[in-house]
Amino acid sequence: MPELWTLGCYTFMDKSEAHKILGEQLARFGSYTELLPLVESGRVENFEIRGESGAKYQVEIQFFWDDKHRRIIRVVGSIDDGGIRAFVPLTQTSLISPPKSVLT
Repeated sequence: MPELWTLGCYTFMDKSEAHKILGEQLARFGSYTELLPLVESGRVENFEIRGESGAKYQVEIQFFWDDKHRRIIRVVGSIDDGGIRAFVPLTQTSLISPPKSVLT
């Protein structure tokens, strides 16, 4: 079980666990053809998930054009534990290029 760090009344989230969770959530969105409607609709996913430690995390995933002309999609995920980290969440981003068949 990860050790929680505290400073006064603030508890610091387990960054290692948060990165793992966020990576797993972003991995669900790797297919360009599945991402395209999410980008076009301006979809943002917000949900809570519980880590192995029992800590509760808020996750947000956004989908938008990084380069619309070249059809490159950017997926940005952020995670926090609802504490002080909510002001500066951990983030991960990935760029998804279209398959060559979409370009031709």
